[in-house]
Amino acid sequence: MTGAVDAGKPAGGEEPSVGERPRAVAPWIALVIAVVMTGLFVLLVSADSGGGENAESPLLGRPAPEAVGTLLDGTNFDLSQRKGSWVVINFFRADCAPCIAEHPDLVSFVNDQDALGTDGAEFYSIVVNDSREDIEEFFAERGGDWPVVLEHEQIDVAFGVALVPETWIIDPSGVVQVRIISRVSEERLNITMQQLREAYAA
Repeated sequence: MTGAVDAGKPAGGEEPSVGERPRAVAPWIALVIAVVMTGLFVLLVSADSGGGENAESPLLGRPAPEAVGTLLDGTNFDLSQRKGSWVVINFFRADCAPCIAEHPDLVSFVNDQDALGTDGAEFYSIVVNDSREDIEEFFAERGGDWPVVLEHEQIDVAFGVALVPETWIIDPSGVVQVRIISRVSEERLNITMQQLREAYAA
């Protein structure tokens, strides 16, 4: 019929520009993807560096909480009896990937501290929800000769540990000085210990 208007077209007879909106949005989508990918890259690089990250805690600057238990060799452990020495405690589990990754650094750090004689820090591993068999296998495969607290009255809860690994440093007066979350490196621990010793002696 003459004069009828096609319902699928604008009154002017022009085709709708279907592709215009996707072309306008596409650059924003690309930008968002780029930002996300950059963030993931930074996160992966940071995780791989293994330096660890200092974290806040209400325990910092205060006496360490009660921490008693039984070592892997059956002897008793009581953190309060370690006053007079720097103490480093590391919370871990045998199937924890960052724990496995940081272990060679811990072995080297303990050797570094042993070389300092009486000035070196004492080091203890605190097992979190793991079995004797798994822990013994862990150390048999990866080395490491230091006290391991296997059974304890929720020392991890007392320190507010959310995820392993976590590393804490207690000064000779029994005061909590540092909390490091995630995988930690030998270099980071040695530098931190040196800084703490200098500040403590000042």
